[in-house]
Amino acid sequence: MTAGAYGAIYAVVRLIPEGRVATYGQVARLAGRPRGARQVGYALAALDDPDVPWHRVVNAAGGISPRRRPGADEFQRILLEDEGVAFDADGRIALTHFGWKA
Repeated sequence: MTAGAYGAIYAVVRLIPEGRVATYGQVARLAGRPRGARQVGYALAALDDPDVPWHRVVNAAGGISPRRRPGADEFQRILLEDEGVAFDADGRIALTHFGWKA
């Protein structure tokens, strides 16, 4: 899939409100790609648009997925905490509280 083919995914991610998170699977379903959670990850890895709030996408357990770039997962946590998203002692986000209800 090319970066241009990721438009639907980026459009969904742009809708996630500040202070909320969505899972890779949720974004995939809303983008019309059920079972496409992995493609969401690929799309976010290929992202070069600073207006897409990539940091609001987390895994199904409410955690930050490891990144190839050193420090990227810590940076994601900082961005989320700056928006008021809280993490528990295990580094997880309570999706029942901070999850986006799209």
